Amino acid sequence: MNDLAQGLLDRIRARRARVGIVGLGSVGLPLARAFVQAGFDVLGFERDPEKLARLARGEDVLLHLGAGFTRALLDTGRFTPTGDFERERELDVALISVPTPLSPANEPDLSDVRAAADTLARNVRRGTLVVLESTTYPGTTRGVLGAAFAARGLEPGRDVFLAYSPERENPGPDGPPTRAIDKLVGGTCAASVELAHALYAQAIERVHRVASAEVAESAKLFENVFRAVNIALVNELKVALEPMGIDVWDVIAAADTKPFGFLKFTPGPGMGGHCIPIDPWYLAWIARQHGTRTEFVELAGEVNRKIPRWVVERLERALLERGVALAGARVLVLGLAFKPDVDIVTESPSLRLLEVLRERGAETAWSDPHVAVAPACAGPELAGTRSVELDPRTLARFDAVLVSTHHAAFDWETIATHARLVVDTRNALGTRLAGAAKYVRA
Repeated sequence: MNDLAQGLLDRIRARRARVGIVGLGSVGLPLARAFVQAGFDVLGFERDPEKLARLARGEDVLLHLGAGFTRALLDTGRFTPTGDFERERELDVALISVPTPLSPANEPDLSDVRAAADTLARNVRRGTLVVLESTTYPGTTRGVLGAAFAARGLEPGRDVFLAYSPERENPGPDGPPTRAIDKLVGGTCAASVELAHALYAQAIERVHRVASAEVAESAKLFENVFRAVNIALVNELKVALEPMGIDVWDVIAAADTKPFGFLKFTPGPGMGGHCIPIDPWYLAWIARQHGTRTEFVELAGEVNRKIPRWVVERLERALLERGVALAGARVLVLGLAFKPDVDIVTESPSLRLLEVLRERGAETAWSDPHVAVAPACAGPELAGTRSVELDPRTLARFDAVLVSTHHAAFDWETIATHARLVVDTRNALGTRLAGAAKYVRA
């Protein structure tokens, strides 16, 4: 460990290192709180001027973080949100938590990571630790970040220290706090992993070193691919059992009585969020670059992408049984967010459901107690549309209600009583309506 690394290690252990977090979303903001609570001064960098202005005013920008989150963070006096990226010169540590979506060709889109790395490479001082938290393919930290700094004359391992520590946030009001979620750290050299471990150990209860940045990057992909594959399996089971008249939810409950060798996953209308719909394709892409195929993983991705159309077809059959054609039918989708009790719409299966319903000629609306107006990521057809308020009169206007996201805030009793037909992808109303003629689990 050279003098630059040793000096930084001393400042980290004394909690005198200034931490910067690039990207103030569902990963960056909880991370900022964890380091502020640990006693560090934190600069939060954000390119979205509207979000930055709201944060500066103390407004909450993410529902699941709780009321008063931003104000409490600002009131510590240790957190400053900024859009002035030249202030990266003040940092001892920079943590990158920016989106890593897919391109239209299902290939990794690292444009935000590259932009963050290029900006940091222009601004940071020698001896800075830079940690990537965004989900990505193995080799990104060493290759993409390393190249950006090398191009500016900063040699990784000597002038700047690069590591990877995958984010493990689970957005939702019942999710554990960041400090209680085990952390992995992998470095591109011995000094970088030592520094990253020391840093996170100040704010996180359990931190695990792994052999390299590539191992940490691969572990993150594996965590999410594991979920994607099992969701695809249970969704495919749903499709296979439905023509046999067997309810997949009954099958899952029966299998779940086994005390070993079984892990419960439940079906739904598709996959959503920042990770699970995307990460299998990151793994598939990097495997192809090395001359191999991840056929099983790619198949799981395809299965999950087909589920929204299958759900709409099941809804169509239920309507036809009641003498109503899907074309021209009025359908209300419950939930625009990708999972319960959050306001995050990114990659939500509800978006695809609404798209397919419109393609089939249905008149659509949506309702979500946590999303008042559809954001830009909902696409041009939906962006700007507003949530429908649920009441008996409104419910009675629709030919069918399609449950996509089972928010606790929905008045399920009112929905069960006044909806004409309920097609339920989440088993949200199973205890109230199971066996009722107007109820279909899909």
